[in-house]
Amino acid sequence: MNDSGRAAIVAHDAGGAEILSSYVMRNKLDCIFGLEGPARKIFERKLGPIEIVPLEEAVSGGDYLLSGTGWTDFEIRGIKLARTQGKRSIAFLDHWVNYVERFTRSGETVLPDEIWVGDTMAMAMANEAFPSTKIRLVENPYFQDIRDDIESIQKKPAESKKGIEVLYVCEPFREPAKKQYGDEYYWGYVEEDALRYFLSNIKKLGSNIERILIRPHPSEPEGKYDWVKAEFDLPIEIGGNGTLFEELANCDVVAGCQSMAMVVGLIAGKRVVSSIPPGGRRCVLPHREIEHLSKMP
Repeated sequence: MNDSGRAAIVAHDAGGAEILSSYVMRNKLDCIFGLEGPARKIFERKLGPIEIVPLEEAVSGGDYLLSGTGWTDFEIRGIKLARTQGKRSIAFLDHWVNYVERFTRSGETVLPDEIWVGDTMAMAMANEAFPSTKIRLVENPYFQDIRDDIESIQKKPAESKKGIEVLYVCEPFREPAKKQYGDEYYWGYVEEDALRYFLSNIKKLGSNIERILIRPHPSEPEGKYDWVKAEFDLPIEIGGNGTLFEELANCDVVAGCQSMAMVVGLIAGKRVVSSIPPGGRRCVLPHREIEHLSKMP
């Protein structure tokens, strides 16, 4: 078996969808799409109008499965369906955190035939987590798109800026922790705790904060962070209306807990800060350039 023929693309979560849609676009794959959740908009933004079919139809209509990984059961179900139909399954890891947990539901671990990773750090982590599974290094196509897109976006003239512009990228922790471990505080904090900690200590970044753009995660409901403006007397705006690249272009600092968007910030040459509060589990992103607010004087 190999990964030629028609690909059944299965994705729900945003991280996996970003990588898979870039891979499909760059390699001009022949695909049938089984998509749910945030993945739908991401694929349509990059590929234009596409036909999206139910998961079962997608797996049946493909010669092999190429899936993302996430916190719902969607991708896991796709891997199981491919196995029952004797089809090769591949999952593309989009992060550097919770590798085993991404494939485990209710105590059962369901692994694909092959796992793809986008860099050498992820390769080492995946080999350690899955010693009996084939791990393949595939250059991250999403990162290639990021470099192209950042170069193409018109930035504000430097002389028009009066101070520091911050992009805060949100990441939901409460629901995944509750679903996976039965405890929404499994990691020692939830998303609101991290945001409050960051805004309460934002002066550590400098006294001249001109703008704070809070970008909700694609899976979060509208209005989730509206409380922030009333609670903090800061130049806060709620973003998420533009693409990540557009909102990233004019910022000086990208902050968040351990989001993929923080790595995008590093690629774009931004200062990147983790906002995990004291007592929370450390940021698992292995990138040494990331600063930690809790360690700043």
